[in-house]
Amino acid sequence: MERAKVWFVGAGCGAPDLITVRGMNLLKAADMVIYAGSLVNPELLRYTREGCEIFDSAYMDLEEVLDKFREGAEKGLTMVRLHTGDPSVYGAIKEQMDALDDMGIPYESCPGVSACFGAAASLDLEYTLPGISQSLIITRMAGRTGVPEKESIESFASHDSTMAIYLSAGSLGELSGRLVAGGYSPDTPAALVYKATWPDEKKFICTVSDLERVASENGIRKTAIVLVGRAIASNNYEKSKLYDRTFTTEFREGKE
Repeated sequence: MERAKVWFVGAGCGAPDLITVRGMNLLKAADMVIYAGSLVNPELLRYTREGCEIFDSAYMDLEEVLDKFREGAEKGLTMVRLHTGDPSVYGAIKEQMDALDDMGIPYESCPGVSACFGAAASLDLEYTLPGISQSLIITRMAGRTGVPEKESIESFASHDSTMAIYLSAGSLGELSGRLVAGGYSPDTPAALVYKATWPDEKKFICTVSDLERVASENGIRKTAIVLVGRAIASNNYEKSKLYDRTFTTEFREGKE
């Protein structure tokens, strides 16, 4: 493994055994780990070896993180920047990568299991049911980080596809109203999953209109993902053509 390199590693959505094998091996080999302590399961740090330097970025700003990268590079260290879920989704990694480019420090990414997929596994869902929805929209409501106007909740809701909505559990009343304004009916199936795949996970199937009530009754204000769409609770879907006995594929001949 190369020295003086930063690896952006997806920690997965919670359960420590949902990190990839590559991610686990990178943690085992790391000389320094900077992890997102407010979101990453600390159990993952058990994969690190004795003597590994560990820093919690919940208490650091960007410049402090970059200072650690710089110090590690000067020492020739292998560094892991451990982000929650998959680093490419709301991971704020681009700004770090650009700074590493400026410093001449090489880096590489290792994907992880994002919360929407951990939530789907916990609820035994298929987001892309034939005849129901063939698209999954991953988005968020605007907060301190804005959202482009063309990517508004109302705009995406108009497609009537499946939606996974991150970072919005604190504004579920507003979210429900905007989903309905965009085109979902109030009784559209929805799910609220708190800390997907963690030991203290909570999961609820409800409707768009019930999201705020369900969250309030169960003390959920953050660290939860919202799923919306008919695929969340539907038995009236078409079976896959891929496995239809009459369907010819590259590997088998269809039968009448």
